[in-house]
Formats: sequence, C-alpha cells, structure tokens
Amino acid sequence: MDHRLLDIIACPICHGKLIYDKQNLELICKFDHLAYPVRNNIPVLLREEARELPLDEEK
Repeated sequence: MDHRLLDIIACPICHGKLIYDKQNLELICKFDHLAYPVRNNIPVLLREEARELPLDEEK
C-alpha cells in the first residue's frame, strides 16, 4: 500500500485518519472501530464491506 495514499484518504464515516494493518491487509478506523479491507492494493472504503472490530482487537 502506498503510504502517500494514507495521507489523503480518510474514514468515509467520521473522516478520521486510517491506520494500515499490513498483516491483515486492512485500514483501521480507531474511532468507529471498523476495519476496511484492502484488495489488490485498492482500499474498499464501503461501510457494508468493513468489519467491526472488537475492543480487544484494536491496535
């Protein structure tokens, strides 16, 4: 994932910063407790594609 892209994309719900989880290929929004998938190096920033993060899983 291009780190320059992380500087300009944001959570589609709260518009907050996203954190890239390289191991799970996800973009994490800590505020909304959501993980958006990254498929073929393309972030899928759709609420219906995100998974909810349990509080104990957050990075």
